[in-house]
Amino acid sequence: MKMAMWSWLPSQLLRIYAVLLLAMGRSHAALACFDRLLQHRPHDCHALASRAHIYAQRGSFDAAIDSLCLLTQTRPQAAAGWFNLGYALQQHGEQGQAGVAFRQALAIDPRLDRAWYGLALVLMDSRQYQEAAFALEKTTALQPMSPYGWFRLAQARQALDQHDEAFKIALHLRQFEPKVAAQLERALGLGLSVNPCHPGRGASAAIARASSHAA
Repeated sequence: MKMAMWSWLPSQLLRIYAVLLLAMGRSHAALACFDRLLQHRPHDCHALASRAHIYAQRGSFDAAIDSLCLLTQTRPQAAAGWFNLGYALQQHGEQGQAGVAFRQALAIDPRLDRAWYGLALVLMDSRQYQEAAFALEKTTALQPMSPYGWFRLAQARQALDQHDEAFKIALHLRQFEPKVAAQLERALGLGLSVNPCHPGRGASAAIARASSHAA
């Protein structure tokens, strides 16, 4: 259906039609619908969020950022909008601005684990490992079964020369994500081989190896 056939639709029906197109995988046509809707209602939050989502999927983060900036101006108390803006900025390589957006999201909703994780990545990138570890502790407390926060927390601990803490995280991951634990062990140079009869000996040896790698 071409624009001439649906451009006359009321805003509510146009939004429904755009959502249907998006559900059918016709993102290009859906984007045209949202753009048309925004011509009449430039602060339509759903259209702005959907437009940003489509552009982010395409890797056009500059266009996604434009929509999300307007969205956060329209709904400044919506934590999700600030998180999405932070994510888009992060993917676009604008780490400093991404950190500001993540912090704004957390000021609104301190339990938004994704924002803590995004902020931690920004902090890791700038070598602020102590603050990154704090953010990752928040992440793992809110999402204890997600391995990604634990993985990054171990990296932060290793960067802070807290090798025993990194080792403990690797052991913890072994309990529910052994593949990720193995990746972590390789990444940190731990090479864990804990003797089940004498776990303390294996731990000490692994920590000693980790310390020598760090040195």
